[in-house]
Amino acid sequence: MPIPLKRRLVLFVQRFWQPTSACMTCMPGSLGNLLSIPHWTLALQTGLLTGVLALLLTFTPAARLFSNRYGNALVVGILTMIGDSFSHPGHYGIPHLEAVVTGIVSGLFALAGSYLFEDRARRLRALWARISRRQP
Repeated sequence: MPIPLKRRLVLFVQRFWQPTSACMTCMPGSLGNLLSIPHWTLALQTGLLTGVLALLLTFTPAARLFSNRYGNALVVGILTMIGDSFSHPGHYGIPHLEAVVTGIVSGLFALAGSYLFEDRARRLRALWARISRRQP
């Protein structure tokens, strides 16, 4: 069954923000790098490349992996490793170590996002309701 265009767009956006966030998290440096244009450029390149790879993957039989949260996290992690490897050289000294760490963090972000945002963020809404009911 082919994936609808709207679902492909959602997959692209998700696969863009997760690697970008992971890259911002894993790139070495101080918190001052969060405001650095070169830092953001590298992170956005990683996210864009990962998003494009994920979009291309939706046209293959491997697209079934996106429907399973663990398969999705695995695919996102691997695609992020590839995207990070191609978008910039590593900063950790060991070749491709930064890409592996970024891929793992991105996969964890995807897994956490699948729990938090599924069913229109049901878990977040329930947590918010529980917190807002407490009286000081």
